[in-house]
Amino acid sequence: MNIKEAKEKAAQLREFIEHHNYLYYVLDQPEISDAEWDKALRQLIEIEKEFPELRTPDSPTQRVGAEPSKAFPDRKHLSPMLSLDNAFSLDELRAFMQRVAKGVGRDDAAYLGELKFDGLSLSVVYTDGELEAAVTRGDGERGEEITANAKTVRSIPLKLRQRVRGTIEVRGEVLLDKTEFERINVEREKMGEPKFANPRNAAAGSMRQLDSRITASRKLSFWAYGVGEGGALGVKTQWELMERLRELGFRVSDEIRVLNGFDECAKFVEEWTARRKSLSFDIDGLVFKVNDLGLQQKLGSSARGPRWAIAYKFAAERATTRLKEITWQVGRTGVLTPTAELEPVSVGGVTVSRATLHNLDDLLRKDVRVGDRVEIERAGDVIPAVIGPVPDDEHAKRPKPQAPERCPICESRLSRAEGEAALRCLNKKCPGQIAERIVHFVSRSAMDIDGFGEVLVFRLLDEGLISDIADIYELESKRDALVAMPRMGEQSVANLLTAIEASKTRPLNRFLYALGIRHVGETGAFSLAQHFEKLENVVSATFEELVAIKDIGPNTAGEIVEFFQDPENRQTLERLRRLGVRPEPMHRASGGSEFAGKTVVFTGKLEQMKREEAEELMRKLGATASGSVSRNTDLVVAGPGAGSKLETATKLGIEVISEEEFLRRLNKA
Repeated sequence: MNIKEAKEKAAQLREFIEHHNYLYYVLDQPEISDAEWDKALRQLIEIEKEFPELRTPDSPTQRVGAEPSKAFPDRKHLSPMLSLDNAFSLDELRAFMQRVAKGVGRDDAAYLGELKFDGLSLSVVYTDGELEAAVTRGDGERGEEITANAKTVRSIPLKLRQRVRGTIEVRGEVLLDKTEFERINVEREKMGEPKFANPRNAAAGSMRQLDSRITASRKLSFWAYGVGEGGALGVKTQWELMERLRELGFRVSDEIRVLNGFDECAKFVEEWTARRKSLSFDIDGLVFKVNDLGLQQKLGSSARGPRWAIAYKFAAERATTRLKEITWQVGRTGVLTPTAELEPVSVGGVTVSRATLHNLDDLLRKDVRVGDRVEIERAGDVIPAVIGPVPDDEHAKRPKPQAPERCPICESRLSRAEGEAALRCLNKKCPGQIAERIVHFVSRSAMDIDGFGEVLVFRLLDEGLISDIADIYELESKRDALVAMPRMGEQSVANLLTAIEASKTRPLNRFLYALGIRHVGETGAFSLAQHFEKLENVVSATFEELVAIKDIGPNTAGEIVEFFQDPENRQTLERLRRLGVRPEPMHRASGGSEFAGKTVVFTGKLEQMKREEAEELMRKLGATASGSVSRNTDLVVAGPGAGSKLETATKLGIEVISEEEFLRRLNKA
C-alpha cells in the first residue's frame, strides 16, 4: 500500500469507526458487532504505525490512552462554570418560579426539566469543530486540564459531526454506570487497593488518572447538558440547544421534558423521586431551567449562579447505626469539633463510619449518647451528619456526653469565649493545629503546592521532616530522606520540590489566605492585598487602617493585628523570607483610567494576552471583570469565536470593541 492509498483508507476507516462510535455510545443503537469494530480499529492502527505522518489528533486510535502524565495543569474556563441554587422542597421550587415570573414580568414561562447527574462536571472546548481541551469544574473559574483522559471517553467527540466555527465550550457530566462501578471495585479489591465509595468518586478518580490508559479501560460516558462560551448555536430554547448538541455528536438524556407551570414541574419531581433507583447511573436530583434563552439572558446571573435555573435536590438518604464513641477533632485555629464514630453503615451507596456533630451546643441539643442507635443523613447527598438518637428504653440510662476540659492532642486547657459555641485550644504549638495549618497552607486555593496533600503532610510530620510551614522550603536539603520514604522515589520527590519552588512567588492574596489568619477568607485576603500592595504594608497595618477596608470588619481587623504582632508568627515570616518566599505584590486599583468603575466582559479568543491577564489588568485599573453580559455591562471585548455574549451585547446596545482597540486604550490608561 502506497501513501496515497493509505491516506484514503485511513480516512474511510476513521469515518466508519466514529460513525459507529456515535451509534453505540451516543444513540445506543449499534449496527455492527464488536468484532467488526475491533477489526476496523486494528486496520487503522496498522496504517498509522506504517505511515505515522497520517496519524491525526482526532483519530480514533488516540482514544486508547497515552504514556503517564506527570501532572494536570490548571486552565481557566472561557466562561465560569457557575453553581446552581438548590431547592429542597416543592415550596422552594414554587418560590423560585415566582422569582422568575417577577424577573421576566410574566407568569407563563416554560421550563426544561432534566436529570441532575451525579458524576464529574466537565467542560470540553472545541475550536473550529475540533476538540482542544477538557477541563474539570475546579473552583468554577479554573479547573484541571485532563484532555488526554477525556479523549478516551468515546461519547466525547474528537471532532463535531457538523462544522462549528470559532470556540465553543460544551458542559456536561462524566458518569460511570453501577455495573462498571462494581467491576472496578472487584478489580481494586483483588489488587489490594481501597474500593471507591460510590460511582461519582469512581468517575472522578478515573478521569484524574495520570495514566490515561487506565481511564480508557473504564466504561465512562459523557452526557452534555449545556454550553458555556460559544453561544446558543442559532437556537432559541434550551430544548433546541439540547437537540443541537445531540446533532453535533453528544450524548443527551432522553428524559428531558418541557414543562408548563408549577403543577407539571411537581409531577416531574414525583415521577423521578420514584424512578431514580431504576436508572443504571446515579442522579441526586433534578434541574429546572427557563426554556426560553431570551428570558434566560433577561434574568442573568448572580455571582454564584444563574437566576434562570435551580437544582431540586432529592431528600437526603438516611440510615440508622450504633454510636460507638464521640471524639474531638482539632482544627487549624484550635476549634474542637465533636465527631461521631459509628458502626459502618451504607447511606445512599456510601459507607459511613464517621459523621459530624458540629459543635458542643449541637451535641447537647441532639442528646445523642454513646451506645445509642442514631439516625445518619447525608446532607445534600454529600456530608454525613447525625440527626439524632433512635429512642429506646436504655437511652436515659446512658451517660450524657461531657465537654472535654483539655485538648485531646496536646492536653492544654480549653477555652470557650462568651457567646461562642466553639471550644478552643489556645496552644499554638498543638500538633493538631500545626498539622491542619500546614494542610491549609499547601492547599490548592492557598499556596497550591501540587502533590502536597493531606496524607503527605501527616507522613512528613510523623517522620520529623517538617514541624511548621517554613520547614516546607527546607525540604530540598532533605531530598535523600524524602526519596527513602515508602511510595516516594526520585521522580515523585523531584516533582514535589519543583512545585514547592514554584509556590515561592504566589500572589500576595494567596499567601495571606495561606497563613490561616482567623476570619480572613479568600475575599478578605484579596481586599488586603489590593489595598496594601506589599506584604510589609499588611504586617505593619494598624487596626484603624484595617477596618477602613471593604470586607474587613472589627473582629477580623483585631485578628490580623494580633497575628502579625505575635513574635512567633513574625519569626516564621522572616524565616520564609530568608528561604526565598517572595509573594508577588498586588497593585492598587487605579481610579484615573477610562476603565475605572466600569464592568468589562471578555468573550471569544484573545490573541495578544491570556484572558485572566486581561481580567487582572482590569481589576488593577479599578474595573470589574465579569463573566456574563447584562444591562449593567459597560464594555465587551470580543475576539474570534465570540458567541452569545456578543449577541447579547449587540441587542442591549453595549459598546463592543476588538482586542486591538482594547490594547490601544490600555496603553493610554
